Amino acid sequence: EKLIKQGAEGKIYETTFMGRPCLAKVRFKKAYRHPILDEKLTQRRLTQECRAIQKGRALGVRTPTVYFVDQNSSTIYLEYLRDSIVLKDFIDQQSPGVVTACEAVGRELGKLHSGDLIHGDLTTSNILIMPDGIPVIIDFGLSTTSALVEDKGVDLYVLEKAFLSTHPSCEELLEAIWVGYRKSYSSHKKIFVKLDEIRLRGRKRSMVG
Repeated sequence: EKLIKQGAEGKIYETTFMGRPCLAKVRFKKAYRHPILDEKLTQRRLTQECRAIQKGRALGVRTPTVYFVDQNSSTIYLEYLRDSIVLKDFIDQQSPGVVTACEAVGRELGKLHSGDLIHGDLTTSNILIMPDGIPVIIDFGLSTTSALVEDKGVDLYVLEKAFLSTHPSCEELLEAIWVGYRKSYSSHKKIFVKLDEIRLRGRKRSMVG
């Protein structure tokens, strides 16, 4: 097994499952939590993540295939999309077709929100671009189901903050994401009204300090 990535919630390893290459996502035990509570919360999160991945796929969004879930070791075995490139790197390398790819990302996010699926951690590191230009949304570890306009607005706000801090001179690419989102989500207007409200709240907070 080869460690690929480590985050706040767990580690991701390159490994094999039933003879095929895959990624194993292992959730950490939280030492500060009571062991029984920790186990219950971890198992709930594992189940939620797998359901979100499957729901995303049912909504027509490309997500990694789940091969197996091992509750005992808090591990999800996922399809390894070896040919993909992380959107962050795709943008940084100024790859041809980056505007088209960003618009496609927006369309996928619109599909998620039209099905009331909130990702919860949208960044350019949690979106992959396949060689055919199709985006794959990954890392549903903080996802929830919600029909609330507020939750969808916050989801977009998280992406906007992450995008502009990582790619500060690429506002036109963020706009391309919004164009795609508007095209695929018919209720987009009220989401963007809410996004404006959330931006205003964020600015007031930063001014108050």
